[in-house]
Amino acid sequence: MRVLVVEDEKLLADAVAEWLRREAFAVDVVYDGDAALERLGVNDYDVVVLDRDLPVVHGDDVCRAIMEGGAETRVLMLTAAAAVRDRVAGLALGADDYLIKPFALVELSARVHALIRRARPATPPKLARAGLVVDPARHEVYRDGRYVALSRKEFAVLSELMRAGGAVVSAEELLERAWDEHIDPFTNVVRVTVMKLRRKLGDPQIVETVPGVGYQIR
Repeated sequence: MRVLVVEDEKLLADAVAEWLRREAFAVDVVYDGDAALERLGVNDYDVVVLDRDLPVVHGDDVCRAIMEGGAETRVLMLTAAAAVRDRVAGLALGADDYLIKPFALVELSARVHALIRRARPATPPKLARAGLVVDPARHEVYRDGRYVALSRKEFAVLSELMRAGGAVVSAEELLERAWDEHIDPFTNVVRVTVMKLRRKLGDPQIVETVPGVGYQIR
């Protein structure tokens, strides 16, 4: 699940990004509208957390560009303006949700989760397959009733494999969905993460490798 945070207050932007990363999101951060348009032209995002009053390119123009691009990206607009007319104007631009500053990080992440549920096909509250149960809301994993402690990246990779419903997911797709833009595209981090995931989940092995294609949970 990939999120772009666009906020010119660097301390706030970095705090939001770190909070979302703790919940296993892959998060990219930029501090002005021009940089946001550049990232949006290269990467696909589930949600953009977008400050409305941005330097260089205004947040309204970034929102318009997202809408005109026809992507399924959801926009959570941030603003210090609390007037109803301002919220209405932001939603009229195409924003999916609106959050007034100052805000609680726990509320922001709850809204991001809600937008992602709307952006993706409906999935059950818990993902279950072959004796494995993944609870995205609680960040908990159970194998045949046994709790399995996973790192954030291991949880993110497993969640993507479970959402695929048995279909094969390529290493490139996992890299794009679970890591941010700073990751080396030639890294073996996906293979290493899957190896650790298999060890923690135990036998019999549930994450299968499809040579030359990717990984799947049958």
